[in-house]
Amino acid sequence: MPDLPISAPPATDPAALVAGLPPMWLRDNCPCASCRDPRSGQKFFQITDLPDDLAIGTVTARRVHGADAVEVTWSPDGHRSVYAVEWLTTRDPAQGDHRSEAGKQLWEAADLGPLPEADWSAYLSEDGERARVLEAVQRLGFALLRSVPTEEDQVLAVARSFGFVRETNYGELFDVRVEPAPDNLAFSSLAITPHTDNPYRDPVPTIQLLHCLQNAAEGGDSGLVDGFHAAALLREEDPEAFAVLTRTPVPFGYRDARAELTAHRPLIDLDPMDRIREVRFNNRSMGTLRLPAHELEAFYAAYRTFAALLLRPELLLTFRLEPGDCLIFDNTRLLHARTAFEQTGARHLQGAYADLDGLASTLAVLRRTTVLDELAELFHGPGSADYLGEAVTQAEHMLQAGALAEAAGAPAHLVAAALLHDVGHFGGPVSGDELMAGTDNRHSHTGADLLARWFGPEVTEPVRLHVAAKRYLCAVEPGYRARLSEASEYTLHVQGGPMNEQDAAAFAALPGAADAVAVRRWDDEAKEADAATPDFEHFRPLLASLLRR
Repeated sequence: MPDLPISAPPATDPAALVAGLPPMWLRDNCPCASCRDPRSGQKFFQITDLPDDLAIGTVTARRVHGADAVEVTWSPDGHRSVYAVEWLTTRDPAQGDHRSEAGKQLWEAADLGPLPEADWSAYLSEDGERARVLEAVQRLGFALLRSVPTEEDQVLAVARSFGFVRETNYGELFDVRVEPAPDNLAFSSLAITPHTDNPYRDPVPTIQLLHCLQNAAEGGDSGLVDGFHAAALLREEDPEAFAVLTRTPVPFGYRDARAELTAHRPLIDLDPMDRIREVRFNNRSMGTLRLPAHELEAFYAAYRTFAALLLRPELLLTFRLEPGDCLIFDNTRLLHARTAFEQTGARHLQGAYADLDGLASTLAVLRRTTVLDELAELFHGPGSADYLGEAVTQAEHMLQAGALAEAAGAPAHLVAAALLHDVGHFGGPVSGDELMAGTDNRHSHTGADLLARWFGPEVTEPVRLHVAAKRYLCAVEPGYRARLSEASEYTLHVQGGPMNEQDAAAFAALPGAADAVAVRRWDDEAKEADAATPDFEHFRPLLASLLRR
């Protein structure tokens, strides 16, 4: 959700937290399932659907997913919205923006140490390794893959491993090698100073890949400069030059027999918060500015200052691409360069373009996959232990519960809640063994709080309430308690025993009570020794569909 520049009143005063916030903004960001699809987060309503006389009615403090929250009842329609206090007090208006300088690690060569790199086979086979590489491209601007097969077109496989190939007038890929009559200096043996590619395109390709097939030439070393760091240095050392380069559109162009491409963009582009978001720098493709003389003088003074800064030796990271190396880098941030080389030795690279949005999407999905790996490890690790005196392990118990919910045709969120209902036994301060020794470990709340990092309330609240549901059913359903296992009867006593009439009525009024009762019934049945049940991987696609975005 977006952020507004608000002050942070004490968390103990819920009314103060929303005082002064525009009601239309606050209601537009209501996170409830009536306003937003729980899976995609997309809104079900148009801004014009909200009442013209919308106003905040009552404001009440709440606890949701174990965290402080504020419930707002709206006038005139009575709609209820619950907002996490942490969200209400967020300050960073660029939160989640992976394109600007915010959140990136700016660098010069000496800052880096070992280069961010990975073996191609590990990158393909291990989600964590692939996430690490893509995170480096997002944070540092580049990463190196080693041992990529030295086969033509393999660079396309690398691009497709995290996104989509950006086809240009050069085709899906291009060959970087000496040509007899090159139409681009990249296809010669000359040195090339730091530059960004394709500044004449709108939009410019945001990711570039270079895959080395051969490099037996003397020379031809590669270089990278962090353009965001260079621009930040210019802003610090010469603010006026920085301002000139951010406000002056520069004509870039390229033409050959088949294409004529132009774009007018500044050398340093800023986002609406005045943060550096893009650098375009390529003297070979820069056209003729048509400005008044005094503006031309100011621009060229700033241009030369920035160009000289980009050539500072300490900013340039130099390395040699060997056969099998594939460099992935952010073409809107990093400038790349090459030393001259002798034409007597073969040097052949293949390049391709892709885009940062595809990389960011793949990285986000991989991070979600990492979450599922964590949950799988709970089933394979601590879940292999005995389950509180029952004839099954803890993992077998939860897998049986999930399978029973699935067989009953339950919706996905209830299958997930049944599958995960006892994860609190693994991560709380008090273990299941201590529960059996007479200390309530409140595993329902611990588990719900753990799962709330990744899932919405449709999953977490049945988990939070499944112990209370046992106490409720003991109070209201004749014969239910007699069907409890010996271990469950014991834990019932530790957890507070059957509810009284008043508590049972309060529980039944809770929005998630019916779902919690359903999970409870599957929980009670899921204790059959040697029952055939699917493994955790069977449920992985269902869980992935429910993860918060």
